[in-house]
Amino acid sequence: MKPADVCIAVLVAVIWGLAFVASRIALNEFSPELMTALRFSIAALPCLFVARPKVSWTVLISISFTLFLGQFLSQAFAIAYGVPVGLSSVIVQSQALFTIAFAALLFRERPSAWPTVGIAVATAGLLMICGTVGYDFSVSAFAILMISPLSFAAGNLLLRRAPDVPMFDLFAWLCLVAAVPLFALTLITNGPQPTWHALTHMSLTGLLCMIGLGGVSTSIAYWLWGRLLRDYPAAQVVPFALLVPFVGSAASSVVFGETFGPLRLTGMITVVGGIAIMLLSKRTKASEKQVLPKIA
Repeated sequence: MKPADVCIAVLVAVIWGLAFVASRIALNEFSPELMTALRFSIAALPCLFVARPKVSWTVLISISFTLFLGQFLSQAFAIAYGVPVGLSSVIVQSQALFTIAFAALLFRERPSAWPTVGIAVATAGLLMICGTVGYDFSVSAFAILMISPLSFAAGNLLLRRAPDVPMFDLFAWLCLVAAVPLFALTLITNGPQPTWHALTHMSLTGLLCMIGLGGVSTSIAYWLWGRLLRDYPAAQVVPFALLVPFVGSAASSVVFGETFGPLRLTGMITVVGGIAIMLLSKRTKASEKQVLPKIA
């Protein structure tokens, strides 16, 4: 990957890590259904100015319902029902492993030796982090949360069915496709009156959280992520998402007072080490390609 694209991938990971904290705060005011509906409604505002991309409704709906609706609705419910923010960020980012596995099975995109080592090291770090989080959540909440990484991974690969389309336009319309059924679900489960009350009594903190989740974390970050997945194989892009638990856990410790001991700190360092192995292996290959023609 180009250095600029590496920086973009890291930036996306930071944004997504902070989004977990914003989601937890927003859930103090909104139900999971309403928070997710508001998130995508805000992110869908550019649809007022951009035309629908030239992809079929079937493709548009399939991507939206996996990459957005399925991933974030299950994530919101899990956090609302007690799954800690740190653990949520770890489990959701296991999508990196599912994406690479699905890509290998469906498209035969098998990562080479050193990137594979890097993925293994980063995965070990994730397991260390996961082992330090408390067990104050139900099995059903954990099962709901596992829908998130599976949906995320499926959405990553379904994006390939929309080649050569403007990524910003595509993601705006994906958000609109997700927002409509989410608002319908909110009205059915919460009722019109409670929904209206939550909207009209929204605090400034809730509004800022929703702008951050909808405008920054969803609209901008996913547009950048989609461009990276379009330009590079999944095995090169998705490992950067392993940084998200690092950012999410650090932010959670500051905002919510979440603590972590030596094992969790070791896990964070291990995740960063795995990413470094992948980056160094790519840089080495690039250097070899530049040197070999001169020797010949």
